[in-house]
Amino acid sequence: MRQAIGYYIYRILSGLLGLLPEPVMRRLGYSVGWLTSFVARRRFAMAVRHQTRVAGTAVGAHRAARRVFMWYGRYWAEVFWMRPRRRRHVLSTTELAGIEILLGAVAAGKGVIVALPHMGNWEAAGLRAATEGARVLAVAEELGNERIVQWFVAMRHMMDIDIVVARKGARVTRELLQRLEQGGVVALVCDRDLSRRGIPVTFFGEQTTLPPGPLALAERTGAALLPVGTYFGRGARHRFVVHPPLEIPAAADAEERVRLGTQLLAEKFEEVIRVAPEQWHLILPNWPSDHEAER
Repeated sequence: MRQAIGYYIYRILSGLLGLLPEPVMRRLGYSVGWLTSFVARRRFAMAVRHQTRVAGTAVGAHRAARRVFMWYGRYWAEVFWMRPRRRRHVLSTTELAGIEILLGAVAAGKGVIVALPHMGNWEAAGLRAATEGARVLAVAEELGNERIVQWFVAMRHMMDIDIVVARKGARVTRELLQRLEQGGVVALVCDRDLSRRGIPVTFFGEQTTLPPGPLALAERTGAALLPVGTYFGRGARHRFVVHPPLEIPAAADAEERVRLGTQLLAEKFEEVIRVAPEQWHLILPNWPSDHEAER
């Protein structure tokens, strides 16, 4: 029953927001996000912690955290507003910097791994990549509600993004490897380690872990690993920035190369996030001290 209610809430929100003109939808997203920051106090406190880390000071962190929620509200509004007939509009709002890097990596034929933090609207980035001939396969979290999972899968298919769901028993790694071995593109949003058993890194000056997947896949297949920043722009605009391939350090064994490479990816994510830190809509614990602070 609860799963059905959750699913129909998504459908109702999608139906209502889908009726709105884009500017109204966007402003509503900002407003609902801002209001949510006053209600979701634990999540707001976590956003303050993260913004303090990024800036290196608590000065201005509360104001920045309010804006985190505003940008996150816009993201969700765009997700619910999207329809097949609006694909052309979304594409008209996108700018892709570094397209030659992406297409060059695809042309090399060894596969491409796109690594992103939780910023901007990465689904819009997937749509733009597909129109450039680089359709991506992405991993979706298992949310505990199959109907909502399938709603997300359908939405991302609408954006020309192929999906493998990380549910128990799923052969996620096999599907990712198969896509890379075919010379395709895999996209991983990987600035948060859900297992908390990943690779130890220093991230914004504090020890945490990141998922080993991006570097492990690159090490195993020889695929190029491209850090990408996805940003909201002025008005309805979106800007996506593809960075040069991450150079995996030389080391005696694969495990050490993955460890060193994951630290380099953390440092690159710092650079990507600092371009627009208030658009980094990570509002859940991401460092061991965050979990301690929530107790």
